[in-house]
Amino acid sequence: MIFLDHASTTPMSTEALEIYKEAAESYYGNTGSLHESGYHAARLTEASRAEIARAIGANPEEVYFTGGGTEGNFRAILSLVLGADTGRKRIVTSSVEHPSVLSVCHYLQERGYEVIFLPVSRDGIISISELKHNLTLDTALVSIQHVNSETGTVQPVEEIGSLCQSRGVLFHSDAVQSFGKMPIKALMKYADSLTFSAHKVQGPKGTGAVYIREGTPWKCPDPYTSPSHERGFRPGTVDTPSIAAFGAAVSKACSELEANRNHMDKLRRFFITMIRSEVPEVKIEGHAEHCAPHIVGLRLPGIEGQYVMLSLDRYGICVSTGSACQVARQEASHVLSSLGKSDQEAREFFRVSIGITTTYKDLTQTAGHLKTLAASMKKEA
Repeated sequence: MIFLDHASTTPMSTEALEIYKEAAESYYGNTGSLHESGYHAARLTEASRAEIARAIGANPEEVYFTGGGTEGNFRAILSLVLGADTGRKRIVTSSVEHPSVLSVCHYLQERGYEVIFLPVSRDGIISISELKHNLTLDTALVSIQHVNSETGTVQPVEEIGSLCQSRGVLFHSDAVQSFGKMPIKALMKYADSLTFSAHKVQGPKGTGAVYIREGTPWKCPDPYTSPSHERGFRPGTVDTPSIAAFGAAVSKACSELEANRNHMDKLRRFFITMIRSEVPEVKIEGHAEHCAPHIVGLRLPGIEGQYVMLSLDRYGICVSTGSACQVARQEASHVLSSLGKSDQEAREFFRVSIGITTTYKDLTQTAGHLKTLAASMKKEA
């Protein structure tokens, strides 16, 4: 099997698997318990918290564990908005955010908040002048992703964060696609909150983390449950084995970040060059320069992305038609629609995403099958 859907999920690293097994066998106590078993589980959890904090240049007290990126975005945005001054009822985000961000924004919109969905350019970048215009005295929060999960476009988050700081507005960024693959410490200078996911960096599914800068006001997003875990940030017994595996995965990913980033970037460039040569019909979506090293957004005009995905799957090649959180709906990509594509063009979208185990041979075979598919569709036309 050739797995080219690493933006959706990644295989767990050997280190993460080993520590998960050890923690599940030996550190099964509830971290909230006062006996010895609970104490040891809590120590392991805190060691993992410190590992993740070290990786991003934060204090451990600024890291809160969650059940993944989707929950992390929901809790981060909701808790910051609830913690803002009562007169601040405006939220600014973009039209190309992950569905988890868009859903919490719609949730708040239904409850009386004004939500501004900033448009993007044809290559997916928000307008800084549009952002400036919408930073009013009643703006509670700006939430703009670091990397788009479908096209790989990188937003100018440092410029966004700097602008928010100058206006006294909180800035949250969904860093799920960049964490462990790109440097984010520069972003830490400006972000009040960030969201991460374990299974995007060879950790386990169902685990993630939120960074909230010390001193940033926030309120519990579960006022009726009064959660006692994660300092009131979320309810539920802490999953110590998954958190320990998350810490191990982050340690490995960050220690090898530059080498892995260069490797994936070379593979991405190789694949794009080959596609342009072998399958010139293919359209490459997203920004040509400001892009993540592991994501390539593509279209074969006249062929739905779902058909491309299923055709490649017959040859054991796994690609995606977009965010795994919404592809089951079989709707046109909201990201491509935001880039000004027609409904048909948005349905043509598919994504190839590279991982640290991807090889040149994998990409060569994929390009070959795309060439065959394009040729066969020409014959039928």
